[in-house]
Parts: sequence; C-alpha cells; structure tokens
Amino acid sequence: MSFDLCTEKKAEHPFFIESIGVRIYTIEELCWFLHNNLYLIDRSVTSAALAAWIRDELGMKTLARKLMDAVERPDRDASYFIVPIFQEIGYLSPEEMRRLREELTRVQVQPEDQRAKIRADYLVSGGRSAAAITAYRKILDKKAEGNLGTSFYASVWNNLGCAYAQQFRFRDAADAFLTGWKLVQTRELMRKYVSTLPLFLSEEEYREKLTSLGADGMLIGKIQEYNASVAREAEEKIASRLNPAEDPAREMEQLKAEYRRGAFH
Repeated sequence: MSFDLCTEKKAEHPFFIESIGVRIYTIEELCWFLHNNLYLIDRSVTSAALAAWIRDELGMKTLARKLMDAVERPDRDASYFIVPIFQEIGYLSPEEMRRLREELTRVQVQPEDQRAKIRADYLVSGGRSAAAITAYRKILDKKAEGNLGTSFYASVWNNLGCAYAQQFRFRDAADAFLTGWKLVQTRELMRKYVSTLPLFLSEEEYREKLTSLGADGMLIGKIQEYNASVAREAEEKIASRLNPAEDPAREMEQLKAEYRRGAFH
C-alpha cells in the first residue's frame, strides 16, 4: 500500500495488519485503509498495538492516548477508535465524516461471522488463500453457535472450495462444494463439484462418483458441455497470449496456472 501525498511522518517500521496482510507506514495510509475497508476492521486493528505504533513510530502521543482510552472502553465501540484518527489530520470533510459514522454503525451491528466472511473473501481476492481457508474454517467450526441460516453457511463452503482450488487442493475443494450443495442444492454448487472431480479422479472413478451421487443426468451433461466450451475458450485465449520472445512451454504453464487460480471464483 502507498499514499502519494503524505504530509506526516513516515514510520521506520510499518504496522502490520496480520489478519489481511497489509503494512501501514503513515497516518495517511492508515486513514485511506480505514476509509476504504470498514468491513475489514477487527480487533487486530482497533488495538493497543496500533495505538503504541502511532505513539512510537509516528510520534503522535496525544492521538495514541485517545486510542488507548477507546481500547479500554467496555463496549469496544470502534467509532471511538477510528474517528480520532481521521480527525487528527482532517482527512475527511464534515459530510464524509457523517457518512463514515453511519456506515460504522451499520458495520458494527452485523454478526461477527458475516464480517469474518467478508475479510476472508478479501484474502481470497488478494491471492492469500491459505489465510482465507483458516478464516472460513473458523466460521464453519462455530456454525452450531450461529444463526445466519443455511444460505450463509453454504456460501462459506462455496468460497472455501474456491480457496482450496486456488491452492490446487482439488479433493478438498470438491468436498467443500458438495457440503455446500447438500445445504442448498443449487446448480452452481453442483457445477463446481462436478467440474472439480476430474481434476483428481480417474475417468472410471469420476463416473462411479456421479453414479453414487444420483445426480440428474441431463444436468451433468449440461455441466460437462459447459466445461468443455470453457476449456476450449481458455486454450484459445492462452494460445493468443503466448509471447514468441519467451519460452513457449514455460509461458504456457504460467498462463494455465493463472487460469486455474481464477477458474473457481
């Protein structure tokens, strides 16, 4: 992350937001991050560690004291932590600040698991699939305590499957898609499940799996036709992007890997 118009001190040692893998060097960068990622804010952000970093690395002792007071509030209302950071450098106009407070209120009343899923989705989009898998598993491990409905948990299983697929863990991905399908039985989850099976099963095993599943034959046929057309289009795109100046075999493998990473989004 970088901010081109920094007017305040730049930290020698950045603050690392471990949950999403972001490094912050200046108060302006911190404001930009908070303003654009309210749903990613958790207690690793609104923390004593960040307050200490602002005090020690940026030299903003008065702001750091305000943030420590906010951390110690029994209600842990994030607005008491976040708003003073914007006020310190006048980052937002009065109207922008009003909208920020309203959005913070909406964010904070949402269930924690819903916010955790948004953070995990962010990790997947940034290619940090291993961290996302851990986050999705934590949500699913607490499923018995939650009351967000089967559609929510099916979407978590779906996104977990996509994260596994990014890591080429296709057997785990298929299990995740199938578990999600059992909750809501959507065609999209079935499509992903059926599409993943050939990536780790032999042809005979694949057909046996489809038979044991008892899936609709016409639907499976349509899925297979769709996958074949997608594969042809992908091959054509890959071929068209090959650079004659590069090693064709090497570039082909790189492009295939790129395709696979995005194939299950």
